[in-house]
Amino acid sequence: MGTKQKRLRQLTPLELQIMTVLWDSGPSNVQGVQSKLSGRPRLAYTTVQTMLNVLHRKGHVQRALHGKAYRYEPLLTRDSASSNAIRDMVERLFGGSVEALLMSLVKNRELKPKNLAKLAALVEKHEREESDDRD
Repeated sequence: MGTKQKRLRQLTPLELQIMTVLWDSGPSNVQGVQSKLSGRPRLAYTTVQTMLNVLHRKGHVQRALHGKAYRYEPLLTRDSASSNAIRDMVERLFGGSVEALLMSLVKNRELKPKNLAKLAALVEKHEREESDDRD
């Protein structure tokens, strides 16, 4: 899969805001999403509607007609969205090297010794589980 295709899967900042509303609040109509979006000035109803339709075309949300209004529900999970964004960032900024990302975090003091110990324990646990799965 090419880089261009990977970037198409990334959520724009506004798409992410809308998805966050749906993840936090559950299925909503346009008006419900609009009322929960933060920021000033308040986005127009038609802008939110257009963005929800874009998310629907991209396969990130499903919609069902309830009365006269569509109700939108997320298909893309928060975990999938964050995984896609992290993979994209690692690819673009660190040439696909997770190790380079981690070294940058350590170098810039974003990962404190306490967090490094937790990370090491998590890696060990993951390796044990993978080893058990292979047996």
